[in-house]
Formats: sequence, structure tokens, C-alpha cells
Amino acid sequence: MAPEAQSIEDLLQKTGAKSTDTKTPAEETTLEKFEEKMSEVRLKEKEVEAEKLAASLGVPYVNLKGFPISPESIVTIPEEQAKELKAVCFLNTGPEIRVASLKPTEEKVKEFVFQLGERFQANTGLYQISEESFRVAMEVYQKLPKIKAIIKGVKVTDEELAKYQAQIKNFKDVQQVLAGASISDLMTVIMAAALQLGTSDVHIEAEQERVLVRFRVDGVLQEIASLPHDFWKKIIARIKLISGLKINVTERPQDGRFTIFLKSGDTDVRVSTIPTNWGESVVMRLLKPSSISVEFGQLGFRPLVEAKLKKEIAKPHGMIVTTGPTGSGKTTTLYAILRSRNDSETKIITLEDPIEYKLQGINQSQIDHSKNYTFAGGLRSILRQDPDVVMVGEIRDLETAEVAINAALTGHLMISTLHTNDAAGAIPRFIAMGVKPFLLAPALNAIMGQRLTRRIHEDCKQEVQPSPEQLAFIKKVVSEIPATSGEQVKPEGEWKFYKGKGCDVCNNSGYKGRVGIYELLLMSEEIRAAMGESLSEYQVRQLAVQQGMVSMQQDGILKVLDGLTTVDEILRVAGEGV
Repeated sequence: MAPEAQSIEDLLQKTGAKSTDTKTPAEETTLEKFEEKMSEVRLKEKEVEAEKLAASLGVPYVNLKGFPISPESIVTIPEEQAKELKAVCFLNTGPEIRVASLKPTEEKVKEFVFQLGERFQANTGLYQISEESFRVAMEVYQKLPKIKAIIKGVKVTDEELAKYQAQIKNFKDVQQVLAGASISDLMTVIMAAALQLGTSDVHIEAEQERVLVRFRVDGVLQEIASLPHDFWKKIIARIKLISGLKINVTERPQDGRFTIFLKSGDTDVRVSTIPTNWGESVVMRLLKPSSISVEFGQLGFRPLVEAKLKKEIAKPHGMIVTTGPTGSGKTTTLYAILRSRNDSETKIITLEDPIEYKLQGINQSQIDHSKNYTFAGGLRSILRQDPDVVMVGEIRDLETAEVAINAALTGHLMISTLHTNDAAGAIPRFIAMGVKPFLLAPALNAIMGQRLTRRIHEDCKQEVQPSPEQLAFIKKVVSEIPATSGEQVKPEGEWKFYKGKGCDVCNNSGYKGRVGIYELLLMSEEIRAAMGESLSEYQVRQLAVQQGMVSMQQDGILKVLDGLTTVDEILRVAGEGV
């Protein structure tokens, strides 16, 4: 009979030790030493069995008891995977990786070790071990420092969001909910309210006697709530903590970022702080994926203009530029164009500063000035990636403009933005940068000017009569729409005008949601022929009108006649000077 098969009692009798229930301390010590010795014997026999098994399987054997397994080696295989495979990495020097397993001949273990070698470009070895060696190796994982993941964000659960949504039916409710919230919950309430009310930017500003909370909704700032000034230090500390900013830095601007985590999808929030008289001003921009998930047909293009633009987008090369100030919807338009071209046969690459929204199926690259990765340098690299469509966030200088034009001339569809007031101003702006007109003329396909105007709130919409001045303005704008545009305007007798009365849902503004107003300048032979160093914005506009371009202001008035918006809105975003 093998020693491990014999009972302790039998062995005690053979060695002359007593087996009664009552033992002296000396006898207890003898028994403990004996049991310890027998345990060592059994472990040695297990190691012998493992060594014999390794020999029969044709694999090398290793005993890991006492082997100096480093933390760097053990983490080569994650702990959960090690438990699943019954395998551990006991040596990783870089060029050499050694793995030990209880079942080294299993296919999934062999395949894993092969993949390990491929991933690390290393020579691998697979060894047989005993249960004791595996236990010893797994203990190394327990000695590793436990690193807690740092999550920069506000964890707004779906349950919390539903609770606050039930409490926040309109803008007036925010003040009441904030008044009853603890300091730790203030940010959760503010973010939940911002999501509920369709906010693009949250402004939190320290004033002399209060902390003001304002939401930018549909492009217009609206006061939402105010809090006691005593709350300020705790509020700003909370904002800085979750967005990765330095809490003790108050005398200079800082930029950060955090995420709102929800099951329906994460929303990134870009944070900016600047010092002010009474503390700091904080602006948090909500980068909601849904805000750029607008289909091309929902942007607000009139049918004739949409058909013309789609024709330009379908071209294999050339440049399409959209213009307008910050907040005029240029990014949304560009992304809608990219989605319309996004298929398995088209390679699309973007160069952005920064990447604000993630687009599936599109290669997005972010510039980094600290590493000298600029728009111009990045664009040169992108062109070596064999793209079909390239989007550059903004053309800011001559170098970027020249590379973009070269791309448009060499078989790529180039899409970008330019900061000018309207479409007609883009060509003189390029020339002022130093772009050669003879290169620009064949590269440009189309230029868009755009603004965003608020929609009349359908729930409180009512028919109104315009003032004599407004009616005269409408008639003047309509009369100037080029006949060559193809636009059919309703007879004056059929004109109807609407306005939102104002309600709690729209914060008594009368508006909810926005729609774009556009002008599309297509490159005609007349415009190309006129390109020169002295070409003015006025001359470009005159040539564009001759080809039938409807201006942003005219497009806006047509939307007024369609009952989508108001004359006041058109004058606000596209007044007489546009």
C-alpha cells in the first residue's frame, strides 16, 4: 500500500505514537511535524507523477515551487484567462515566453500559446506542471497591486434619468429639482436636465451673489436656474474632479472632458473654464451622437438644391466647401455627406481637431500640435492611405489649402469648412490666403453657405399677421429670387404666416428644434473664367445669382412661407448684411 493510502492512525501505530484523543503538547507537536512531513511526501509524489505525465506526452516539465515568477511575466496572461485555460506564464523576457499548463496538449491551450508568440513576436515554450505548481503561480496574481480604474464621468443610471425626467417636464422644473438636490447630486441633475431638454451647451457662471445655470437650446442661451453663491466652491471642485482639471488652478483657463454613461449610449462632454471676477465661468458642451445622426434629407435643403448637391457629392474628385460661423451646423452637414458616401467600396478618412463624434466605418484621425501633427502634415499622410473621400475639419492656412486642392485635383473628393460669412466669400478668402487661382478653379466643385434657424414649436403654433414692414421685406426678398433657380413661389394670396405662442415645453420661446438655411454656389465656367487676384466677393455673388443661386436669406423666407420658421428668426441669423 502506498504511504498516502494509509491512514494517519495506522502510521502512528507503526511509529509508536499514541492515537488517543488526549495528547500531551509534545505529542501534538510530533503529530503536526509528522503530518507536515507526510504532506511534503505527497507533494513530491505528485510532482513525480506530473514529470512522468510530461514524459509520456512528449512535453517538457517544470516545478514552479520556489521559481521566481515576476509580476511582469504573470500578467502576460490575464488572471481570468489563466483560470479558464489552467495555464500561466512563468517567464517573459521579451524574446522568450514560457507558459506552463495542467493540460498542455489541449488544442485551445496550444492555439493560445501560438497566438501569444505571434502577438509579442517571441519564441514560446509550453510546459507540463502539477496542481501544486499551478496553485503557487496563481498566488502571484493575488500579490499584484489592485489598480482601480479611474472613470472620468458622471454615472447617470437609466433609473436616475427616468426619475429626473419624470420630475423635469419643462425648463421651470429644473430650479425646483436643483433646490432639493444634494451637492453630490447637483451635476447628475444638471446633466440629466440638459439631456432631457435638448441642450447643446451648459453654462455655469459664478456671480457676486449667486451661481447662474444657463442652457443653450436651439442656439439660444436660456436662464434655467440659480444657486446660492456658497455652493460655488463645491460645484467647481466637482466639475474639475470629473473632467480631469486641476482643482487648485483658478487663475488661468483649463480644458477637460468627461463622459455621461448611459445604457442607451455614452455622451462625451467637453469642459472649458476661464477665471472671472467672482470665481470661474464653466461651459460644458454635450457631444451627443444623436445630434449629428441627421440623415441627408433631414438637413433642410430644398428639393432642387438637394438634387444639385447630391450630384456634386457623387463625383469622384473635386472639393466641396461649407462656410459659416461657429454653431451654424457645418459639422452636421459634413457628417451627413460622409454617411451618404459611406459604403464597403469607399475609403473615407477624416482629419479633425478634435474628433468630437465617432462614425462607424470611417477612419478618423485627430491632429496633435504638440507632436507636430497638423492639418497640412496629417493631410499629406492621409493621401498615402489610398482614400476615396477625405474630410478636413477646417482649412485655416495656405499650406493646408494647397494640399487639399492638390488632393482634389488628383482623384480624391475633398470635403472641408472655411470661416467666411457666405458662399461667395470663400473664393476671395482662398485667394487672399495665397492660393493660385489657376489651381483653385478646376479643384472647386461647390461651396455652401449655411445657418441654423429655430423651428416654430408645433404644439403652440398659431397663425399671425406680419407687420407692414415685415411683409414689405418678404416681398422684396421673394422678388429677388433668380428665375433661373427653378424655385416656384406661392402666389401672395396663398401666403400664411405662423408663430409659436410660447409654452412651458419651449420655455415660452415659441421655438423648438432647428432647421438649416442654405445657399449653394456651383462652379460654372463663367466663375472659373473670372477667377483672378482681383476677384471680389460682390463679383462672385453676381455670377452666382446669374447661374440661379438662392441666397441663405431667400431660402429662409421660403421656409417662412412653408410655415417652418419666422421672419424674426431669419433676420436674426441671416439679416440684411448676409
